[in-house]
Amino acid sequence: MNQHDTQRPPQFEEEDEIVQLDEKRLMLVCEQWKDIHLLSSLRRAVSDFKHEMQDIHHNELGDNDCVELSRTYLFNELDKISSSLTLERALHYIDRLIKGISEVRTSRLNDINLNRWKEYDDILTDSLWIIDRRDSSGVHTAGYWGNFIPQIPYQMMKRYTKKGDWVIDTFNGSGTTLIEGQRLGRNTIGVELQRRMVDHAKQLVSAEPNNHGVVIDVVEGDSATIDYKELLARYDQKSAQLVIMHPPYFDIIKFSDDSRDLSNAASVEKFLEMMVAIVDNVAQVLDKGRYLVVVIGDKYVKGDWIPLGFQTMHEIMQRGFSLKSLIVKNFEETSGKRNQKELWRYRALAGGFYIFKHEYIFLFKKQ
Repeated sequence: MNQHDTQRPPQFEEEDEIVQLDEKRLMLVCEQWKDIHLLSSLRRAVSDFKHEMQDIHHNELGDNDCVELSRTYLFNELDKISSSLTLERALHYIDRLIKGISEVRTSRLNDINLNRWKEYDDILTDSLWIIDRRDSSGVHTAGYWGNFIPQIPYQMMKRYTKKGDWVIDTFNGSGTTLIEGQRLGRNTIGVELQRRMVDHAKQLVSAEPNNHGVVIDVVEGDSATIDYKELLARYDQKSAQLVIMHPPYFDIIKFSDDSRDLSNAASVEKFLEMMVAIVDNVAQVLDKGRYLVVVIGDKYVKGDWIPLGFQTMHEIMQRGFSLKSLIVKNFEETSGKRNQKELWRYRALAGGFYIFKHEYIFLFKKQ
């Protein structure tokens, strides 16, 4: 086992255990079940087959073409058949399993097989994300202030890209998006102002195997002015299929002394101006109908709540993007508030404010 291998948080596991089965044999078994006319006999046949499947981890049923199935998905479908109260209902579930085996129905956006949609327990579809802890598997680390949790790029890439698609992260930081892109088989380019963070991200990404052989690149530069067309042309590409942006939340954390750094903006208005300059620049290479993800939170200024997230949302919607979703994600603690929960509770009671426990994930579609 690689020294970096650790278990991912259960609600964000990449996949259940995958079993490889002889597709022709599996289809033949299902067709034979359809010829059984007694529900009790069908239940026995399914039970015997399920017992046979218990110890299969690879393609042990022959040398024909294989079909890959989640073990949990397969067993759940078998249980549906065997627990049916009528033969008619059991036959319905057999037909559903056959369809899931023999047909793949995906959209142009992702690799999710809608004929086996129940297989994707890891993909969130609600607009409120309660996440107890960040994914710390592999080389992921929370050591860099302001980096976002890996579950966010994981979810976005699984939902809005296919394997082999191109993803751009305009605020690369420690390379969270790059690490997830490499794991998921997405070509990923990150742009980062700080040379030390470029080097750091490259070291992290190189510490994990590139099993899909995808392009993973970190480029030093300013996302507001960098030539994204030239950057993609280095790899014979003209466009990207997803853009992920996790900017500084204005001046809450100072990341550098660089005047181009959004955390050094002179005012909220200047922050928004710099932010939309980056959106305008990267939008040139984002395919029409594809998605821009912006992760951002709000802030307090002299006791007043500044709705930085919604102000950013408004500006982007004026620039050829429609808002498809607004996700609210909780966070339990930050580096600045760690081990100070009681102090912050007192400050909130004394000051009449509420403690930030959330941030926003805005999902925009390019028109």
